[in-house]
Amino acid sequence: MSRAACSVLIVFGVFVPALTAQVPASAPFNPQDCKTCHDPAVFERLERTHHAGMSRSCANCHGNVAEHAATGDPSLVVSFKSLQPKQQNDVCLSCHERGDQANWHGGMHDRRKLTCLTCHSVHSFESTDSQLRASSEQAVCYTCHANVRAQTMRTSHHPIREGKMGCADCHNPHGSPTPKMIRAASVNDQCFECHAEFRGPFLWEHAPVRENCVSCHNAHGSNHERLLVARQPFLCQRCHLATRHPGTLYDFRNSSRGPSPSNRAVERSCRNCHTQVHGSNHPSGAYLGR
Repeated sequence: MSRAACSVLIVFGVFVPALTAQVPASAPFNPQDCKTCHDPAVFERLERTHHAGMSRSCANCHGNVAEHAATGDPSLVVSFKSLQPKQQNDVCLSCHERGDQANWHGGMHDRRKLTCLTCHSVHSFESTDSQLRASSEQAVCYTCHANVRAQTMRTSHHPIREGKMGCADCHNPHGSPTPKMIRAASVNDQCFECHAEFRGPFLWEHAPVRENCVSCHNAHGSNHERLLVARQPFLCQRCHLATRHPGTLYDFRNSSRGPSPSNRAVERSCRNCHTQVHGSNHPSGAYLGR
């Protein structure tokens, strides 16, 4: 028995038929024979994919299809509906074990017992890429992440709903060694891939910027400008209250739209003076003013 056949047998044990053990690579079988019993609509989209062009076709995933077609015995083939999540994933990962899928084991979706078929469909996919169950990447993610969908619908947002970027531009749904399944080594490195002008190092640095972009920004969307998590100047005063300036909390009452606006809180509020809030290389920019 080949090494590949042994690995499949160990994965499935006695739960399901051993795929490669029962069907030799040279077993004569025409995939068109499946249409004799199975609805041809099942194959309509499959036939345009890479899966259909593989040498053993249906047998790669379903096992002893040749003898099943000859005898009609359903126990000879693997029905994915009867498999446990790990068993389903092991079939897919026997081919898709590299690249984006390399960190699947132990990842968040794996720990939540999702399967490849939670998001993908071999026979009845709706997307033009990646054989997704829904028409778009975002639609698949929003099935579970409804709170994120709500955030992307806010006034200030990344161009996700416009179709210019997707969830997978920042996250790897198949798993990542970093929190929130982001693709980069850190949140800041992920943001800097597009916002390189804020990378630094700067002569005068702003500590929250150096630590984490999401200290001030909500990456999925906000009703405040520039994806800010709070409205200025209150955003700044969460850290800078009663320092150098009078210790007045600039809330709605003394902001530009309030009944008693302060001259310190009109237009862009703190950024009227501290224009280089992400950091400055100017010799006189100690307070991020230039």
